[in-house]
This record gives sequence, structure tokens and C-alpha cells, in this order.
Amino acid sequence: MRHLLFGLATLTLAASGVAHAEKNYCGDLANAFGPFDYRKRGEYVEQFRLVESAHFTEDVERGIKGSTGHIGGDLDYTLRAIPNHPRALATMAMLAKKNKTVKVTGAKYPVECYFERASRFQPNDGAVQAVYANYQFSIGQDKQALQTFKTATEMSPDDATINYNAGLAYLKAKDYQAANKYAQKAYALGFPLPYLKTKLVEAGKWVALPDTPAPEPDGAAKATSAKDQSTKTQ
Repeated sequence: MRHLLFGLATLTLAASGVAHAEKNYCGDLANAFGPFDYRKRGEYVEQFRLVESAHFTEDVERGIKGSTGHIGGDLDYTLRAIPNHPRALATMAMLAKKNKTVKVTGAKYPVECYFERASRFQPNDGAVQAVYANYQFSIGQDKQALQTFKTATEMSPDDATINYNAGLAYLKAKDYQAANKYAQKAYALGFPLPYLKTKLVEAGKWVALPDTPAPEPDGAAKATSAKDQSTKTQ
């Protein structure tokens, strides 16, 4: 089955299943530049511009090549300056999966450490959690991924993209009741893509929930930006 997974969210270790890495193993969060909270990028426009223009270029984000050296080094720099940068986390996870490794060449830490560091930095950021859930799915940890997506929706209940992701995850697991619940919430919040609803309708599992508010006319604008807050897999 072809499916879309849009990702983004933070992890609480006990809830998400991330290995309890020792603090020293995954490094201290103190950094010469930052660390800055991704969710406050509007307050640090120049700092983000400096980091991303040098180390998180389009080629880096797409996993094509590094900007200043090894691609893992550029991602490491980005994630030390902005530990909960969801797109950088998604790229790090994508490269680890693609190269069948736990540590991307040039990176200082294994991929799991970057999620642990993001969680330690901002424990209630729903976006990192969703990215981590996508990574779990990609390496076959489906059961853990469902729990991680559940945690993500609890952290960010009004994020249309995260609810949509959770619906896709439960659809994959054939838990149609949960998939429908998250789908209804995502569409009520204005998520624009019809795929999840289409699959639930085809399965005869699309059921409008009585307490689900109708989407506002401009609801689509509330859906999370596909560029800043999603990773697409087909």
C-alpha cells in the first residue's frame, strides 16, 4: 500500500520508547552557538539564517551532499545549534535508514542520540516525536511507532499534520477506529490531503464522530507547512 507519512514532533523518553541513553554518551546540550528552540525561530531569524544557509542547504536536506564537508557533519552542526529542528532530524533519520547504519558519516552521535538530545532540550515538542515515529516505522518498529504517534498527538493535539500522521499509522496497523479518530481531527483542523479519508472510505471505516467540529472555511491554512513540518514517503 502506498502511503504518505508527514512527520514532526518531540519525545518523552519513557513514553516514546527511545533508548535511555546516558547523558554523557549523547553529549551535553551546551553549544558555542545556541542552542535555539526551533519553535521560536521567529525570535532568532538571523541566527537561524546563519545556521541553515551554511549547514542546512537544500542539498543537505535532500540528502544529496554536504555543504561544508560530510553531510553528517552539517546535520550535526545544525542539530547542536537547533536540537529540535524537525527537518534536520528527518534528514538524519532518512540517511541512517538509507545507508543501513546507526550513525551517519560525519555525525558526532548515533541517530537515536539526536532524538534523545531534542527530547532533553524541549521535552514537550510534539514535532520531534512524529519524526521519530516515522523513523521507527522505517526500521520496522511499528508497535513502538504507534505509541510514539499517540504521544505526539497528546503533546500537539491541535496540529493537523501530526493527527494526520497518527491516522496513517493506525491505518497501516489496521486499527480503523483509531485511524478514523485521528483522521476526523486532522480534517476538522483543515488538513488538505484526501488520502487518509479515501482509504478509510474504501475500507468502509469512515465514520463521522458526533463531537468532531466542522472545519472552518480557512481551515486548510491551519495545516502544518509541508516544507517546514512534514516528511513525505510514498
